[in-house]
Amino acid sequence: MSGSYSKDPRIPITKMTQKLGYISLIVREYNEAINFYTQSLGFQLIEDTDLGDGKRWVRVRPQGSTGTALLLAKAVNPEQASRIGKQTGGRVFLFLHTDDFWRDYRAMTERGVKFVRPPSEESYGTVAVFEDLYGNKWDLLELKDSHAG
Repeated sequence: MSGSYSKDPRIPITKMTQKLGYISLIVREYNEAINFYTQSLGFQLIEDTDLGDGKRWVRVRPQGSTGTALLLAKAVNPEQASRIGKQTGGRVFLFLHTDDFWRDYRAMTERGVKFVRPPSEESYGTVAVFEDLYGNKWDLLELKDSHAG
């Protein structure tokens, strides 16, 4: 057991370093998903590797990000297909942080991204809810300084 979880005072507590690597997003078709995320949202395609038998390893992430990426995973059976656009039961699924809300909101609107809740100023920042091409809800969010990080 890792020392950081130990309740035994004789076992030293060690610092753990972890991060989210990828978030799997179920998609209908690879190319349509790549097009939406790169063209409509302006994300960067960081990997598209053919794994054979119609499977691909496709990763995208926001421009300028070096952190977590989306792994676009094509549904391969009816159960997975039934989850496309419904991975969180209608709640906001992902939070796209930005350093300039209005720049990105205007650009995304111009590229046809569907916003389902208009921009609002909240205690934590400026936010609007949009849907991806499958109906998953996202927050476009510029955090106030006290909430960033």
